[in-house]
Formats: sequence, C-alpha cells, structure tokens
Amino acid sequence: MMLSNSRSVGRLLLVFGVCWILPIVSAENAAKSLTGKTAVTGDWTQDAPGVRHKITVEDLPPPYATKSVDNGPRVVRPPSDAQPHVPADFKIEEYASGFVYPRFLLTAPNGDVFVTESRTNTIKVLRDSDGDGKPDVTETFADHGMNDPFGIAFYPPGPEPQFLYVANTNGVVRFPYRNGDTKARGPAEKLSAELSGGGHWTRDLVFSPDGKKMYVSIGSYSNVSDTAMEADRARIFEFNPDGTGQKVFAWGIRNAVGIAFRPGTNELWMSTNERDELGEDLVPDYISHVEPGGFYGWPWFYLGNHQDPRHNGKHPEFASRVLVPDVLVQSHSATLNLCFYDGAQFPAEYKGDIFAAFHGSWNRERRTGYKIVRVPLDKSTGKARGDYEDFVTGFVTPEGNVWGRPVGITVAKDGSLLFSEDGNKTIWRVSYTRK
Repeated sequence: MMLSNSRSVGRLLLVFGVCWILPIVSAENAAKSLTGKTAVTGDWTQDAPGVRHKITVEDLPPPYATKSVDNGPRVVRPPSDAQPHVPADFKIEEYASGFVYPRFLLTAPNGDVFVTESRTNTIKVLRDSDGDGKPDVTETFADHGMNDPFGIAFYPPGPEPQFLYVANTNGVVRFPYRNGDTKARGPAEKLSAELSGGGHWTRDLVFSPDGKKMYVSIGSYSNVSDTAMEADRARIFEFNPDGTGQKVFAWGIRNAVGIAFRPGTNELWMSTNERDELGEDLVPDYISHVEPGGFYGWPWFYLGNHQDPRHNGKHPEFASRVLVPDVLVQSHSATLNLCFYDGAQFPAEYKGDIFAAFHGSWNRERRTGYKIVRVPLDKSTGKARGDYEDFVTGFVTPEGNVWGRPVGITVAKDGSLLFSEDGNKTIWRVSYTRK
C-alpha cells in the first residue's frame, strides 16, 4: 500500500482500478521554521515534512526548570487511517514486515539489505531480485555467536568485502562473507576488541575509508554516574581491524548510538543520546562531527562549560575543553542511527546530507521524536547549518499513542531510503517519484 505524503489531506485518483493517494502539502508546513523556545519546548503536533528545527545553547532553560517525567510510549497497532508523511514528490510504502525488533540496517555492495534483530541474536538478509521495490527473498544470515548484536559493517570497505563485522554488546565478531552470500560462510570469529556490557547496550562500528582503522562506539552504563563502573564507557574507540591497538578516539559522549564517515572524507560523525532527569528540555541530544581526542562533557558538563548540578564543583580543569556539537536535537528525541545520502535518486540538494532516525521520547510529558529527519550540510564545506528538517512524520496518533519507532536507516542501491521501526517491527521505503 502506498501512503500519502501530506500531513492530513490528500485527493484520490482511480487509475486502472488502483487507488492512489496524491499529495497535497501545506505551504505553511513546508515553510515553517521552529527556533528559540518554540524549538526547545515543541512536541509531535508541530512536526510535518519540511518543518525546520534550530536549537542553540542560548535557547535552553537552566537545570530543573521543569520536572522530569516517566512517560513511555503506548505502542499500538497502526490505526486504519495511519499515514506516514513525506515531502512533496516523495512516496512512502511498507518495504517488509514480520521482524523481531529490527534494529540496524546495512546495504551490501550487491544491493542486499542486512537487518539486525538484536533481541534474538539474528541477522537477516533481504533481496529485491526483481527490482520492484520490495524484497522477495528473506534469509537468516547468522543466528549464532552473537550477544545483543547491533551495528554491522562490511570489511574491507569497497565493492569486494571479505567479512561482515558485528558489534555485540560485549565485543566484536566477524563472519566470512562474499558478495551475494545469504548465509555466513563460517562461524563467528571473536576478535580481541572487548567491550563492557550492561547499561546502554547498543554498539555501532565503522571502518575508516582506507580500511586501516575500526571505530566502535560504547555508551555509558548509567545516566550520569562517574563511578568505577563507567571505566571505558561513554567513548568512541579506535582499533585495528583485527581488534588490537585499542585507544580512545573521543570521550565524554553519553551514548553515540550511530556513527558514520562522511563520504569522500576522513570525517567521523555521530548521533548521540544525552542525559536525563534535568527537566523536560535538558539536555539536547545531538548530531555532530567527531573531533579526534575531543571531550563532549559527560558526565560532569554539557554543551560547553555548563556543569551538571549533580556533579557540582567536580573537574573544573575540564570545563574549557568541552566541545559544543554541530546540531542540537530536541531533548529526549532519542536520535539513534544515521546515514549520509550518497544515492542518485533524490534531488541534487539532498546529496551528502544526513538522515537520522529518532526513536522517540519516553521521559517527556509531551512526546517528541518518532520520525526521520534530514540534517542539511553546506555543499562547499561539508559543515552542518545547525538545524534539522522533518522528513518522515506521522507515527504518533492525535491521542498521543505511538505506532512507529524509527531505529535503523540506510540508502538502498537504487537510491531510495530504507528505515526500520521496532514499534510494529517493520521496514519502510521512501522513494522520489518526480521525473
């Protein structure tokens, strides 16, 4: 079923007996820009494709300006009139369903799509062999030798990988792989890259473009503790591809759930969940390039030299070192995976931009997140403008119930955008339709 790309209205056209929904996009929504306090305090009712959000440090309230709440989403089956919304000239349709919490997505060089089902320690492969925009082959690539797998990556980078690497919660393994394989050629090989389990359990990994280094993100164990259990946590590590040579690449990063290199560069980017319980509107999540050796504040500081009151007076020597990320995301949106658009299907202005999946808030009275956003980058410098733009919305009902929680995201070989959501355990495809 193809779904509308309008926020609330559309018109029907009957062609050869098939009902299509043609979009009517509100000019008001397309031009809307939320800044200042409005961008900080807004909720899902203000979201729509094309709406831009820009938050600066100066817009933020002090700690404890509001109470923190526990308001986990009530996940429901998609209502009969449920419609994800996308911009004009795009269409969105369900790509595949029936998964067990599909988390991470990765496109293989031959076009197969790999899906991590973390809760069952399984990786599946989807293949669209007839090119109709939907997979007609689904195989289990591996279901042994993994422990809460999340991020996956092919190695070496390029058209002829030899391995599929998997970031388990407690370390990295790899499976032998050749283009077109739908089953692992051998058992999981455990590497010496060991990680601490528990707490924030998701790990992502990527390889430098030249294949010489591997980068693995590991979140904190707690919300904001600085006890011994946080040793070797809240970091992005650098390794050799065989898991040796571990060193800290960047630190003070509470939970970088997604990491990726900007195409054509050696610039690593991250998508990070920040801390909780300082109020409705603190601390913003963020999307940013990663400075080698950079310190991002957790747990003692945030967004520059703003000290977390729960650590008042601690480590003043670090205050001047705290980096401010490129793009601040509305607090508690839970930005998870990200990818750079390197396809050829979307209009040229999308080339090189970031798409990110927002899983959605559990600790905010008025829900935020539950969408796919675009982060525009300056085409000449590759730097972020500081804002982000709604791209896919509509997963929250008017009553505030939730039927979709985006997690994984990848660019398909044909240039369409695929993303997973683990609320109703589906994968969606966004394509550009204008000729």
